[in-house]
Amino acid sequence: MTDIARRAEAVPLYGERYRTDPAGWYAQIRAEHGPVAPVLLEGDIPAWFVGGYRELHQVTSDATLFARDTRRWNAWETVPDDWPLLPHLVHNPSVMFTEGPDHRRRAGALSDALASVDQFELASLCERIADKMIDRFAGAGEAELMSQYASRIPLRAAAMMCGVPESAARVLVDDVMGALDLSTANQMAAYGRMEEEMQRLVDHKRTTPGSDVPSHLLANPANLGDEEILADLLVVLLQAHQQTTNWIGNTIGLMLTDARFAITLSGGRASVGDALNEVLWHDTPTQNYLGRVATRDTRLGGQRIRVGDLLVLGLAAANADPQVRPAEGTAGNRAMMSFGHGEHGCPYPAPEIAEIIAKTSVEVLIDRMPDLVLSEALEWRSSVWHRGLIRLPVTFTPTHVP
Repeated sequence: MTDIARRAEAVPLYGERYRTDPAGWYAQIRAEHGPVAPVLLEGDIPAWFVGGYRELHQVTSDATLFARDTRRWNAWETVPDDWPLLPHLVHNPSVMFTEGPDHRRRAGALSDALASVDQFELASLCERIADKMIDRFAGAGEAELMSQYASRIPLRAAAMMCGVPESAARVLVDDVMGALDLSTANQMAAYGRMEEEMQRLVDHKRTTPGSDVPSHLLANPANLGDEEILADLLVVLLQAHQQTTNWIGNTIGLMLTDARFAITLSGGRASVGDALNEVLWHDTPTQNYLGRVATRDTRLGGQRIRVGDLLVLGLAAANADPQVRPAEGTAGNRAMMSFGHGEHGCPYPAPEIAEIIAKTSVEVLIDRMPDLVLSEALEWRSSVWHRGLIRLPVTFTPTHVP
């Protein structure tokens, strides 16, 4: 297919339609183009959308043919300096953009450091953080759970795993949220403060190590440099905030609007795990991911992919692929693509850690406030890349906190 023909039939991967019906949008792309479709990113930049489960599995399993280093992309000369997707694609020193032996060295060190986290202690920590957050609004009888609850717990937990003192964690949480807020004029300043704080943390852990993630990274035989450690710690914090926050919020939203889960809302915890799992299948926090770059001409899903072409990983679309979507419900089925796949998937045991944070957050909220009622209809963020709620306003019976 020529570039002209491809542009003519390409689907815009932006716009308001996505927010209202992403599942229908993925189904239409699949019906019209198959498992791999030509798309236009914001600014009408061409790419390929991989929405078939088997095709996505193929791409994520072959890091040699579909590489992570985006400097190979053949369309860089068409990208303006103010392109909003630049942060997703500009190469940086984090583990996310490494390849081959260097990636395995970095990812292995990060996995080892995350594996050192005591998961029982983490659950207990999350319970304490959740209780503190709830104490702040328990007497009001109403709350907005995204800003007052869901967005606060993952970052606090990640900061503690990194050995950040409680006093500094509060400031770090605000800066991380500011760095991710595209509407704030102080975004770059917040990101700069966050980098400075993490650099001070790494310097401190070099002389005073503890049982935390940066200390384990410093001690790892992979012999990581400061730039590598700093970049990977920032990845941990940013991913912990954005993805786990939306996982918590989407799950609470599901349990407050779906009768299957509301039945047990005041009774027990059996449905929380099922709700978390269903969210990963139906409303996964990371909908699409940029990206992979073809290292040679190839064919994928009936399409001709040229060397240097950019591929968008359609995680949510792959989860909805009717060829693999579980017909009897999602309970107990963990084959979703929500955490990616292959050597560039979310490093083990990060998904387990995220689940502990999310599950504990939802359980504590339900235990403390069994009569939660949604006070407004759910409103989703208009983003092709992430699935999350703008607000989650609720009412409940006020309780006195000593």
